[in-house]
Amino acid sequence: MHPEPLTGETSINDAVSFELTGAAGLIAIDNPPVNAASHSVRTGIRQAVEALQDMSAVKVIAIYGKGRTFIAGADIREFGKPPLDPWLPELCNFLEISDTPIVCVLHGTTLGGGLEVALACHARVALKGTRVGLPEVTLGILPGAGGTQRVPRLAGIRTALDMITGGKPVSAEDALASGLIDRISEGDPRAVALQSAQDLLDGTLPNRRTGALDTKPDPAALDETRKKLDRTQPLLFSPQKCVDAVAASSLPVTEGMKEERRLYEECMASPQRAGLIHAFFSERAVSKIPEASATPRAIDAIGVIGGGTMGSGIATALLLAGLPVTLTERDQAGLDRGIATITGNLDGAVKRGKLTAGARDDILSSKLKTSTDLGALSDTDLIIEAVFEEMSVKREIFETLDKVCRKGAVLASNTSYLDINDIAAITSRPADVIGLHFFSPAHIMRLLEVVVADKTADDVVATGFALAKRLKKIAVRSGVCDGFIGNRIMTFYKKAADYMMMDGASPEEIDTAMRGFGFAMGPYQVVDLAGLDISWAANKRRAATRPAEERYIPIADRLCENGWFGRKTGQGFYIYDDTGSRPNPEALAIIDAERDKAGIAPRAFTAEEIVSRFMTAMILEGSRVLEEGIALRPIDIDAVFLNGYGFPRFRGGPMHTADAIGAAELVRRIEDYAREDAWYWQVPALLRQIAENGGSFAEMNDRG
Repeated sequence: MHPEPLTGETSINDAVSFELTGAAGLIAIDNPPVNAASHSVRTGIRQAVEALQDMSAVKVIAIYGKGRTFIAGADIREFGKPPLDPWLPELCNFLEISDTPIVCVLHGTTLGGGLEVALACHARVALKGTRVGLPEVTLGILPGAGGTQRVPRLAGIRTALDMITGGKPVSAEDALASGLIDRISEGDPRAVALQSAQDLLDGTLPNRRTGALDTKPDPAALDETRKKLDRTQPLLFSPQKCVDAVAASSLPVTEGMKEERRLYEECMASPQRAGLIHAFFSERAVSKIPEASATPRAIDAIGVIGGGTMGSGIATALLLAGLPVTLTERDQAGLDRGIATITGNLDGAVKRGKLTAGARDDILSSKLKTSTDLGALSDTDLIIEAVFEEMSVKREIFETLDKVCRKGAVLASNTSYLDINDIAAITSRPADVIGLHFFSPAHIMRLLEVVVADKTADDVVATGFALAKRLKKIAVRSGVCDGFIGNRIMTFYKKAADYMMMDGASPEEIDTAMRGFGFAMGPYQVVDLAGLDISWAANKRRAATRPAEERYIPIADRLCENGWFGRKTGQGFYIYDDTGSRPNPEALAIIDAERDKAGIAPRAFTAEEIVSRFMTAMILEGSRVLEEGIALRPIDIDAVFLNGYGFPRFRGGPMHTADAIGAAELVRRIEDYAREDAWYWQVPALLRQIAENGGSFAEMNDRG
């Protein structure tokens, strides 16, 4: 035991230090940027506590974080690696049994392992504005360091279930109301730590070992949550395991901890955990682009051309990010429709609590300008064209922009399919031209494809990624081809769905099978939502160059010829009215007629057959996109489909799924299907090479 207290700050390692102030030992965590619970942090906390426990002068310990947050969760660099001692459950148990009382001061976002550390302390004080949560379920696991056992003891089973199965953080106020924390304070974390330590000594702050508390039984909450998860997340593995773990909190804490660990290990072994972790990393991997070192251009004022659904959605996203927008349309009627749509979008943000009514009014009065003259865009830094998908229209617009826009302005097209090189060639400044492909609704969907043409300047690419970050979107770099990454692959696998529809499966059967796989919507629900007229225009554009060998299915064209474009017209493959949606009997009649015309006797498809053909087609074309360098890496394709096409997140994306299926099996499937259609079903060279080498797509993800 140290006979005399040390003076000044003592460093344990590069992440943790401690100091003595009177009878209080203060432990500071300083592991930028978010004080992640790395091995050095865990080691430092344990060693600091041990050192302070060994000093007779120390009567209380307070732990706080420097920088912008307390521990914000696990260190992602340790994901998938064997845990190093002290691992987090061991550290939390060590803190809880400490004879010297420990208070924890929370600020910023205290999530996952950070909250579990706090729960193991004897008191918790949060600074105003703190948010706390246990988001592990979003990664396919459950809190494994006592979170499922300590939250119920402090806040009750119902609160624990909401937090742990939902994964969403809660405010300090809500945490205080539930009993999860003991106080909300204001001030500097160190000063609050010092005061909280004194209050713990004085008895004005509760001093409790969380594990010693009893959990009040609540079988109704457990039953309600299980039924809700069965209804809302029937395919997910970890949420129900979270319920099982919380249910175990009624046991003595040591037994509950053992059950939590057992269930945690089950989650860790689940393929869903691997898929969700892959999805998590995909959002970071896509920022590794060849142009990453370039300095983005300033984007302080933006122009949007087109007040339709897409243009208005883009304008809304920009306005919500605080950017001033000039919206242009051909006439005042178009502008009026655009303003009405933007206003409606902002009203929706107010209803969802994302925006105040005053902020909405300020945006509409001071941030949004409108004009019917493209000359109004002469001083903007970035112009995003979002008009109808017709090359002649876009060429005319870019010719005008080339004349009226200032030097250095970025000229972007929101085209879904058209050649950015052809658009850039219209201008005298092709280096300034780029594709920024937003997804509808643009103010909500997270994906932004940044389409890099042959002559696009590096700083223009960097500007596209900087804009995405400002909009809180996930940008994925794509090369130029018909449809870029997402729509090109979708166009291909949609043909596989159409072939099954023509050969006997109904749109509803196909949609049901793909929802059973985990998609939020099936392919025919998606095209009805997007508008059949969009794919119809693309089909007509491609007609002149369509290979003679291609099997073309005209069913969707027949629907469009009747003016049935999906949701926007009240019917497509489904009928939409006040009662919801249901299969369109007239569409089914058209399908039967086209089968008869082609001499096809319909056959039955099982859900497994539908999923197999659909996914094999998706992966097949994804392999070609990689071969051609349209996508930098397989994980970029995964990010596109996870964030723009409703791909089930727990499956990690199409190329992650390809590795789960195995390249050899995929080659076998394609060769089997090729007996029906040898032109459509062709094994990509890359896929065959991976199969022959026993490799995987994951091995390609280290490309930068």
